[in-house]
Amino acid sequence: MELSRPHRLGRRAFSALAGTTVLGLALGGSVSSAALPRPGGPGPVPTGPPPGPPAPDGRHHRVALDRYSLLVDGRRLALWSGELHPFRLPSPSLWRDVLQKMRAYGHNAVSVRLAWNQHSPAPGTYDFTGVRDLDLFLRTAAECNLYVVLHAGPRIGADVDAGGLPGWLTTVGARAGTTDPAYLRHADEWLSRVNAIVARHQFTRGTGTVLLYRADTPERADLDHLRERLRADGVEVPVLHADSPLAWEEPERTRDAAEARRLHFARLAHGSTLHNVHMAFGGTSWGWLPAPSAPAPTYDPAAAIDEARRPTAKLAPLHQLGHLLRHVPDFTRMTEAPAIRAADARVRVRRMANPDTGAQAYVLRNDSAADVTSTVPMGGTEVEVTVPARDAKLLATGLHLGAGRKLAYATVQPMLALSVGKLDIAAFVGRAGEMAHLVLDCPDEPWPTRLDEEAAWTFDHGKLHVMVPLKEDRLTRLRVRSGETDRTLLLLVADDAASLRLWPYETPSGRILVRGPELLREAALDGPVIRLTGDTVDERELEVWAPPGITDVTWNGERVQSGLGRALSLMTVWPLPGVPDPVLPALDGWRRRTENFECEPDYGDEGWPVADRRTSHSTTPVPDGQPVLFADDYGFHYGDVWYRARLTGASGLESVSLAYSTGADGLLMAWLDGEPLGTHRPGGAGDGKGTWTATADLELPRALRTRRGEDGEPAVLSVLVRRTQHGQDAYRAARGLTSARFEGASPEVRWRIMGAAAPDPVRGPLNHGGLYGERHGWHLPGYDDGAWQPGSPAAARDEEPRQGVTWYRTTFRLDVPPETDASVGLVLDGPPDRNVRVQVFLNGWNMGANVGGAEGAPHTFVLPNGILRTRAAANTLALAVLSDGDTAPGPGPVRLELLGSAAGGVPVKPVPSPGRRRG
Repeated sequence: MELSRPHRLGRRAFSALAGTTVLGLALGGSVSSAALPRPGGPGPVPTGPPPGPPAPDGRHHRVALDRYSLLVDGRRLALWSGELHPFRLPSPSLWRDVLQKMRAYGHNAVSVRLAWNQHSPAPGTYDFTGVRDLDLFLRTAAECNLYVVLHAGPRIGADVDAGGLPGWLTTVGARAGTTDPAYLRHADEWLSRVNAIVARHQFTRGTGTVLLYRADTPERADLDHLRERLRADGVEVPVLHADSPLAWEEPERTRDAAEARRLHFARLAHGSTLHNVHMAFGGTSWGWLPAPSAPAPTYDPAAAIDEARRPTAKLAPLHQLGHLLRHVPDFTRMTEAPAIRAADARVRVRRMANPDTGAQAYVLRNDSAADVTSTVPMGGTEVEVTVPARDAKLLATGLHLGAGRKLAYATVQPMLALSVGKLDIAAFVGRAGEMAHLVLDCPDEPWPTRLDEEAAWTFDHGKLHVMVPLKEDRLTRLRVRSGETDRTLLLLVADDAASLRLWPYETPSGRILVRGPELLREAALDGPVIRLTGDTVDERELEVWAPPGITDVTWNGERVQSGLGRALSLMTVWPLPGVPDPVLPALDGWRRRTENFECEPDYGDEGWPVADRRTSHSTTPVPDGQPVLFADDYGFHYGDVWYRARLTGASGLESVSLAYSTGADGLLMAWLDGEPLGTHRPGGAGDGKGTWTATADLELPRALRTRRGEDGEPAVLSVLVRRTQHGQDAYRAARGLTSARFEGASPEVRWRIMGAAAPDPVRGPLNHGGLYGERHGWHLPGYDDGAWQPGSPAAARDEEPRQGVTWYRTTFRLDVPPETDASVGLVLDGPPDRNVRVQVFLNGWNMGANVGGAEGAPHTFVLPNGILRTRAAANTLALAVLSDGDTAPGPGPVRLELLGSAAGGVPVKPVPSPGRRRG
């Protein structure tokens, strides 16, 4: 991305500098001369168990690095971070839900970006409450035992309007990303507000789990300034920046599981132990949040956890790799090993080795369009492996599996290796339909016991060969004993689907492993009882491997009957229950009202700002002889903007040319004396920086070319511009009208402008724009729509086309049981080519806009619990529909759809959604 790019030193050059000496991460990531290697200095930190789960434990912690990995209190840590933007999930209760899922799916850290524009509606004004409560988010992450990697910007990119910079910054003459004092004054104020919160949650102080701070510092002078800022604010955790010895890479997004494997295995093969999944949870670009690069409400639909908080097909390899890095320490100290080649050149092989344990890892990559079966030299043996088309495999040799047993080689990937009491457990994963072949070096002849019918084995010359055909959503278990040790090895072999129901968990009394449910959220040992909480969707077996002395199991607070199984586990007698799907109501009782009163010639605009400025801080030039019409210059930074011009001396006017500038999917509508002149949309691909410019040449209907009446009243030109978003890299480019030209007359023109009302104190500055209904609270709960006409969005499709804005409102109630977590969406069922724009408001919160007629336009809006009242409470749904004059003013049928449900979930508090006061 634009910042925190990989360090300029190559891996070999950095290794030569670092030697085997541990380097402390100094503030700003620089390496002091005292940290450089000395002759006869200490050796590297050996491979060993990772540090325990992070928590605000009140103890001071030391964070350092060497050329292999991060070091936390002298233990190696492979960071497996997942990115989550709290501002894209406007329900603080659900932060815990997603963070618990990330931890369960193998992440040990969450990467967080903060959008300045979410917190600052005006210079010197900052809000860290409600859905912007950073302190609450950091506390929740710590309670979920996740490290935090924090990126406060000021510019964060992230496909956010202006890259996260506040709209008001366009008007103060500050040049972002420079050492301009005007900019630094505002940026410092923002960072100081953030740092005051971050300082209370630093892992190094034992008061939280903030582990690393990412810096927006492309230039050395900026970095020096940042160091001073952080030091003054009490931030002492290590800082990652463009020249950090340990690079924070921004991997591209991946579309599916195979692409995710290729990307992350390749990074592992290059020696990276600082991983980030972008995005672990995508969420919603609600309101006017998205940049032109992400105009759709759904952000990253291919994320591992989707917008409805459900696992996607891409999750399995990330889940497996996360737990591998956590539970197989060999992977925290790997170095490049001599190259080997597969017999078939279409399979490319990279090999790594751990100098402490002798374990080796192999990344096999097939970029061809066909599955390839080839032999690969691994562990002194030619091993036949099949790599699917455009996919990759991660294999290993030499892993210690306990009691002298070692993995000679395997054709499937290791996922975890852990010990529970006198039981050593090793799990391996592959794709359904393949044959898994595991070979173990056993010093003594083993006594295998088949626990599931798929497993077969042979023992020959000190090697145990295990063969397992992988079936869909099937786990195969094999118990291995011998007479020379009292420790038992349990082999688990699973396909991708079954691996997603394997849940290792670390407790203060030791590790446990749970199999069966769709999610394990938490586990606690309480005397002889293990207390588990989690989610189920279907009926599931529950199997638990726990430390000695555990005899009873509870699930979500209820005791479940269990007994000792053949796999030395606690097995429930009856399966855990699934969840019945909640019944959703039909959306009826709609009421509707048309607006755009602003286009009428007698509309009272006396309170509107006069658009008469002559200079601007915008990068867009002000046309000669014309006033500044740019919306930002008058304080209107988000949403729709209205213009009204009184044209004196307009008799004979034949046409109007209106130049305008927008983000993606902008448009312009114009009226003269209340008569529509037409709708215009910018075409082409924009300027490449997020701005589309166009000129609407609008001819007047013949009836309007001669002014009615001889009273000398000026004509009134009304223009609505859907200005949409600022570009991430050109945030000062104009939005709204830029100039006007008239043919057939040369009228005297006086402009006024109106946009969004004062920012909503709860929902924030990006929630609403300048439509009449928005300015007057038509989107809010409690608005009295009793005088509106009955009328549904579906019925409107049979009406005459209309240019302008039509509103629809209804209320509905849900009654979801407290023990059920239901994700609900709003579906617009109209044909995708219907050329209307629909803004969706739920309880006053702007869930985003649907752009009809656009390829791939979204038709389902996820309604997050908390904003959505699911417990027998009323919800207000409002739709603001823009139609272009050629299309009926309605989107077609609208309905609720159940996107997913589970028995379990987290307690959800209603998100404050203040309504319009009556009277």
